[in-house]
Amino acid sequence: MRPGPAGRLSRVLVGCHPRRWRDRYGEEMLDVLDQHRPTARTVVNLWASAAALLSYDIGHRAPWDWRVSLYTWTKGVAAGAYLVAVLGVLAGHLSWHSVLAVWAAPLIAAAFLAATAGLLVWDLEHPGRFVYILTRPQWRSWLVRGGVILTGYAAVLGVHLLGSVTGSAGLRQAAAIPGVPLAALAAVYTAYLFAQAKARDLWQNPLLPAHMLVQAGVAGSAALLLAAVWWQPRAAGWLEWVLLGTCAAHVLLVLGEAGIGHPTEHARLAVHELTRGGLARVYWAGFGLVAAGIAAPAAGAWVAPLALAGLAAYEHAYVQAGERVPLA
Repeated sequence: MRPGPAGRLSRVLVGCHPRRWRDRYGEEMLDVLDQHRPTARTVVNLWASAAALLSYDIGHRAPWDWRVSLYTWTKGVAAGAYLVAVLGVLAGHLSWHSVLAVWAAPLIAAAFLAATAGLLVWDLEHPGRFVYILTRPQWRSWLVRGGVILTGYAAVLGVHLLGSVTGSAGLRQAAAIPGVPLAALAAVYTAYLFAQAKARDLWQNPLLPAHMLVQAGVAGSAALLLAAVWWQPRAAGWLEWVLLGTCAAHVLLVLGEAGIGHPTEHARLAVHELTRGGLARVYWAGFGLVAAGIAAPAAGAWVAPLALAGLAAYEHAYVQAGERVPLA
């Protein structure tokens, strides 16, 4: 039976909805219209639905761009290099007088921490007001807490390097006491910053702090492995096993993130964007490159740059996926 005027107009109005809505609900809505006789009330409801969705479905620039993705990566290297080196000393694989512990780890950490601070300031809407984070803090904000953590971590690195310049192992050891927890906090606080974006369900993952600590382990062990090849080759074997372990942990966490069910539609759409949508190539390329780090004990240090590049790709995809899903 041919549809009446209300039926034809209803079908036109279905086509007026945003593309994302049509892709998800369009066929189902047309089947409903075929099974039931549309009325004037149906037309009004579809018109109101299309108007509301088109009003909300306005393109917008993601507030956090590549600078935030890169900042999470540089911060991971800065935190991980120091953590891995100090824990290596405590485990007996390095000494307080080794080149990696005296110079390589603190210099790598300081350089990448400086890059992190630069990216953090650059990403602010008003970079000149960065000082307000410390002088007029809003303590409930993890941006403020993170700024304090990074400042404290920078001070620790300064004390450690002072001990390196003066040849004081005791000063380096004293710096490590607050340095280890501050480095760990520097690695994970961004997870709590992301979680404060309550409307972004992908970032509400309770495992995100642990995952960011693992990512710091990947970044730190890869960076130190490259340094060890040049300055302390005997430490390379131990760092290859650290890289294997952290890369394997990252791979398992990523597979869990991609494979398990998610409690909200917003989170499911974000994961779909990561695994099958516009970010899938970057996401899975990053996954594969980090997975290559598992071969470090057999393949050697050449996989370290692959792991670092893969981690950067993964973090970029993850940050962008949280913002790709429209809020309405």
